[in-house]
Amino acid sequence: ATRDAAEPPTAFHNTRLSYALLTDDVETLQRDFQMKTQPTRVTRAVAGILLLPAAGRTANRPSKRRSIVKPAWRRLSALVLPWRFQETTMKLYYSPGACSLSPHIVLIEGGFAFEKEKVDLASKKTETGADYTAINPNGYVPALLLDDGQVLTEGPAIVQYLADRVPAKRLAPPAGTMERYRLMEWLNFIATELHKSFGVLFHPEAPEVWKEVVKVQLARRLDYASRRLTGKTWLMGDDFSVADAYLFTVLSWGQYVDLDLAPWPTLTAYQGRVAARPAVAAALKAEGLAG
Repeated sequence: ATRDAAEPPTAFHNTRLSYALLTDDVETLQRDFQMKTQPTRVTRAVAGILLLPAAGRTANRPSKRRSIVKPAWRRLSALVLPWRFQETTMKLYYSPGACSLSPHIVLIEGGFAFEKEKVDLASKKTETGADYTAINPNGYVPALLLDDGQVLTEGPAIVQYLADRVPAKRLAPPAGTMERYRLMEWLNFIATELHKSFGVLFHPEAPEVWKEVVKVQLARRLDYASRRLTGKTWLMGDDFSVADAYLFTVLSWGQYVDLDLAPWPTLTAYQGRVAARPAVAAALKAEGLAG
């Protein structure tokens, strides 16, 4: 039976829990200690500490120093339990309003627990003073520090990774299906035809004559997106997807580069639908882009 969380752990419990952590005995951890995720290196290291006060004692031979050990256990538990029983949190490196807004939206839509750290793209420093190029050598956002310690970069890769972790949210069709390739088709179109074009308009050294050429080409791409969205709620049909988070992010840049979306009422209506989603509103507020 599962031990009551309020019951003080005995030496037997301490030893059994520590041994289970050290040996990755997932069945015991889930059954007896309600651990939902596999232990990390931190929890296994802590397990070695927990074994110390239990050494030389059994359930039938309580320690004479029990009055000392129990308070020490409680103090240690207050520090250890949050690490031991919770999944390690991911961290999003972002810049307000940049393309990192797309995975920010997806993280919230997916119900993930995560941290975020702002990046100054000019100095390549994070808000904690870290050298961002040591995290992402390319120096741009987004980058996602995964819960296993790896770093994943490039927005389309990040959002698909997140979507695949929460298939019940239907943020992406199943891998290998034609619908998934259609999603990838949209992500590539947004990245290469829209995102990169807007990048020229933001560049302070780009000649004005070149910016006008880009605006003409961008208008053609917006015509295409508008036609594809006609009669549809979202890019993939009835389900909001990671592609919608990306398109919304890129289209929102029009207000900063003197590109009015009014000629495309389908797109302006679409932007309104996306902005009305609670996860999107939460991401915008968190980045200081909305009240």
